[in-house]
Amino acid sequence: MYSEKVMDHFSNPRNVGEMENPSGVGTVGNAKCGDIMRMYLDIDENGVIREAKFKTFGCGAAVATSSMATELVKGKTIQEALEVTNKAVMEALDGLPPVKVHCSLLAE
Repeated sequence: MYSEKVMDHFSNPRNVGEMENPSGVGTVGNAKCGDIMRMYLDIDENGVIREAKFKTFGCGAAVATSSMATELVKGKTIQEALEVTNKAVMEALDGLPPVKVHCSLLAE
């Protein structure tokens, strides 16, 4: 069973799309289920993430965790963003079913 937050971030994902002229782009995949996430970051001159966008190919939990991850890193420094764990993403979503925990690893 998914939490209301997971369902909200799946049905209405935040920050979806590509970014023109990003400061950085990262792509990760999960061999377990084939999910792939690409994240785009716009970072200011002080190393603070101004904007984050994502494109995810995967299940609803993968989309929801990608959406929440972009929300969690915006406004953080690069170092602070690197410290955001999959556990933090899951907690922000009020949890994931055990069989979907691997989806949160995309955000780490």
